[in-house]
Amino acid sequence: MIEDFWAVVPAGGAGTRLWPLSRAGSPKFLRDLRGTGRSLLQETHDRLAPLAGERIVVVTGAAHAAAVAEQLGDLPDGAILAEPSARDSMAAIGLAAALLERRDPDAVMGSFAADHVITDAEAFGAAVRTAVDVAREGWLVTLGIEPTFPSSAFGYIRSGDALPGHPGAQHVAAFVEKPSVEVATGYLAEGGYRWNAGMFVVRPKVLLDLLAQWHPRFAESLRAIAADPGSLERVWPSLPRIALDHAVAEPAAEAGRVATVPAAFDWDDIGDFDSLAELLGRDGEQPLVVLGDDDAVRVVDASGLVVTGGRTVAVVGLQDVVVVDTPDALLVTTRARAQDVKAVVAGLKESGRDDLV
Repeated sequence: MIEDFWAVVPAGGAGTRLWPLSRAGSPKFLRDLRGTGRSLLQETHDRLAPLAGERIVVVTGAAHAAAVAEQLGDLPDGAILAEPSARDSMAAIGLAAALLERRDPDAVMGSFAADHVITDAEAFGAAVRTAVDVAREGWLVTLGIEPTFPSSAFGYIRSGDALPGHPGAQHVAAFVEKPSVEVATGYLAEGGYRWNAGMFVVRPKVLLDLLAQWHPRFAESLRAIAADPGSLERVWPSLPRIALDHAVAEPAAEAGRVATVPAAFDWDDIGDFDSLAELLGRDGEQPLVVLGDDDAVRVVDASGLVVTGGRTVAVVGLQDVVVVDTPDALLVTTRARAQDVKAVVAGLKESGRDDLV
């Protein structure tokens, strides 16, 4: 374990691009999307426990607190923080930071989303240990993922000079918003750019003091909740809806306060069914991959992804297809159009079909 290290796990989002498998009431972090028998949340816990032991805090919506507690039954009391409503990542991570600031003055916290896939636990642990060493000296540290293709779905970190005294760590020159594929291709050719996976390591006091520089009332409110937890319901709705990246990381990088540690491990955020098909098919030779009951799928000259839901599914003569079968909804699309699934969810909401989302 890492001394004084706390792992904070934001567990939120509905994963609308993975509908109808992921929904508001059963989001993707609570689902087993790799066929391992463990949900993404449980896999995240398994990855962090050797580094933090019982010092794991999960921040989730009130509606999911019971399900999180059921899946992570060995968490100590008080380890699950229930947000009254979704306020984006700065509020979620900031709340954990404010509580840890009072609880453990020597703490270094790392924030790791509940729905990411990282299979190389050893390389992940090595990167976190390096990041903790840097964070102890007052830096906000982010883990930078080596890009494997020119993605327009992720933001990027532009690395700067090496950080003295910390081999492998670098200054962050800037955070770059999600680019076009053409621009991202240029990033990979130029070098020095890494995907921003939203994994931050920092001392709680440093994070809140940085927040106070650009959003003083925000930081004050978070610290007030920590001082009086009974005020959570009253104060929470007044907190801004803003991501940690925008609230702190980007301005702090401009001020020279952010460092990055290159991460030497594969990483997936399973943002849509195309990325899920890629992940599930990575180690096999089958043109069509199945999540669920293989015996329920019949394939004739077809490729893509099928997620089974209890019925027999037959796919004939279709290439790069996506079929997701659930008891009350059926999705049929292609891997190329997987990002557009969110439009279906938006349409269902507009028509009042909240029962399906």
